[in-house]
Amino acid sequence: MPGSPHRAQQDGELLSRRKFVAAMAAVGLLPVVGHLPASPMSLHRQGARLLRVRAVTAGVAPRGIADLGRVESALAMLARARKRLEDAGYEVQTVRVATSPLLANAGSSGRGKSLGALQAMDRLAKESGAMLSVGPVLTADEPDPELPAWVAEAVRTTGVTSFSAVIASGEGGVHSRATGTAADVVHALARATPSGTANFRFAAAANIPAGTPFFPVAHHEGTEAIAVGLETPRLLRHAVTDAKDSVSAQQRMRHALDAELAPIERLMKRFAGEEHRRYLGIDTSPAPGMDSSIGEVIEAITGVPFGGPSTLNACAAVTGALKSLEVATCGYAGLMLPVLEDPVLARRAAEGRFGLQDLLLYSSVCGTGLDVVPVPGDVSPEDLERVIRDVATLSDRLRKPLSARLFPIPGKSARDVVEFDDPLLARSVVLPIS
Repeated sequence: MPGSPHRAQQDGELLSRRKFVAAMAAVGLLPVVGHLPASPMSLHRQGARLLRVRAVTAGVAPRGIADLGRVESALAMLARARKRLEDAGYEVQTVRVATSPLLANAGSSGRGKSLGALQAMDRLAKESGAMLSVGPVLTADEPDPELPAWVAEAVRTTGVTSFSAVIASGEGGVHSRATGTAADVVHALARATPSGTANFRFAAAANIPAGTPFFPVAHHEGTEAIAVGLETPRLLRHAVTDAKDSVSAQQRMRHALDAELAPIERLMKRFAGEEHRRYLGIDTSPAPGMDSSIGEVIEAITGVPFGGPSTLNACAAVTGALKSLEVATCGYAGLMLPVLEDPVLARRAAEGRFGLQDLLLYSSVCGTGLDVVPVPGDVSPEDLERVIRDVATLSDRLRKPLSARLFPIPGKSARDVVEFDDPLLARSVVLPIS
């Protein structure tokens, strides 16, 4: 993330990824997020960019968790990448470092011994205003009963580091034993901080490829690399204005994305060559924000509130546009539907227009899975596992990257209103598991 004044709160509760972005805005290191103008056309005429660079992510393979040298080099490179993009007129929200899975095979004893080194790597990233992902801490399809407590302690004692656990892979299919461990981690993290937001930094990952720039599932393989993730809902909203149907909307979105992403690709390819790093491409997933709603895009296509008939068709149209671009893509490259990070999605959830099973259905034509979904605080690990296994099964059958980032909200039951002291999280309701 941009800037350097990120720090843990006094009571030990750690700032979420989105809170950190808000904090940067508060101290002048990021523009303050405003409201989307009523007319996308007026924004276009004003000459404002209709997209933001959500993440510039460096992929590195340290020799071990104590090897800070390659991370330092990546952080210096990311500062240069940020400047290059900003000089070209792009707003860069965050910079990130994704490592190879340094702790995947460490075992309980190895993880315990590595915690201090992990904290040092976290401090290095935080001081540079960056985010860090050490990739999956569980890759084998086996139970790991000691992992949940370790992840909870790691989240409590770091500030910007993310983790994941593999629940499905091309080689192993559904990891039916690891899904239980992933559920136990989610359950433990819900109680790791007072607000229950520690699950921002953990996800159950199904068939997530290396080189994905979005957190918390990012990890790296091979030689040093760089990838980009974008926030494009405003661009897509402008593109679908006056579209007659989902077919024309898909064509308009594809043309708009091809036109706007080509200059970013040229710039980043050139930069990667100068830095002697592989250029992996752009994760075209349209990450939303408070003034950049993907829910608004889908409603503009359908003409009905999100969750109503034709929502699935519109989701497929957005995904179709993202999958047919001329630029090199990486990561999810699919539609994101993070409930708490999109004001329209949050509002429609509060209105009861869709639920968790609907989100799973949309995931069949989307690209992310269940992201930032609030669920009851008293949910059992067994019920969490059932949901996570559904995501793993869908990913395995469709051979597509999906993840589950679930938010059990302490003290809240299904349909209770949920609010956060965070301008980048929308007011919504807790969704029932069943």
